[in-house]
Amino acid sequence: MSSVAYAFSDPRLQKLDGFRVEIDPERERADIVLDRPPLNVIEMGQRDQLRLVFETLDEDARVRVIVLRAIGEHFSSGGNIAGFLAASPEHVSKLAWNIAAPARCAKPVIAANRGYCFGVGFEISLACDFRIVSETCLYALPEQRLGQIPGSGGSARLQKIIGITRTKDIVMRSKRIPAKQAFDWGIATECVGDDKLEAATDALVEELRSFSPLAQRTAKTLLNETEDTNLEAAIELEGHCYSRLRQSDDFREGVEAFHAKRKAVFRGS
Repeated sequence: MSSVAYAFSDPRLQKLDGFRVEIDPERERADIVLDRPPLNVIEMGQRDQLRLVFETLDEDARVRVIVLRAIGEHFSSGGNIAGFLAASPEHVSKLAWNIAAPARCAKPVIAANRGYCFGVGFEISLACDFRIVSETCLYALPEQRLGQIPGSGGSARLQKIIGITRTKDIVMRSKRIPAKQAFDWGIATECVGDDKLEAATDALVEELRSFSPLAQRTAKTLLNETEDTNLEAAIELEGHCYSRLRQSDDFREGVEAFHAKRKAVFRGS
């Protein structure tokens, strides 16, 4: 079965602003596709819709993995600069919350990045769990050139990943980071040839689908919630999560499949 357009019941998602959503129930995959070429500029209203889409897909039992990708040679050059001046303070205050939607989503989220991945395009990719980059990818937070700073979680998330020294180098100099450097620094999960980006993304989707969805959701939540926790508390919370999973049907299936030397069939319970 091939992907088809996702049917939303929410009236706010009847007309999507600069992107589309596809679902392939057979592969338990949903794709959020930025579709405003050539630069896939992200409008202010689009951010609200992206949040709502992630929340909807998170509740859809047909979806195991979400992919965020784009049409054309560039993922996104960033936001509509004029939109920032026109937006109300209340709207601007929601920017980081909207762009953090992939991180709040319980399901694995993959960003497939090529070409320009600037500003909010970089920030929403940082909120995803996995970033697969093609060799053409350039990451940047260019807000200093506008007399501003990143406003959707970019500098904060980046500092957690690569540390304060490298983050200052990127943010305070509006420096562009090429794909190979992003991979070497731990920003990107995988770096592939530009013609291999789709295949690498497909492969990761299938790999993630092979695991227990319950264990996947637990792992993501645990890792997110213990990122700023001290070691002792993190270990204790990990133990509680491990104990709960021991009662699951998926864990029993995994153990039985291991001993029977067969592939486990996980059902998420």
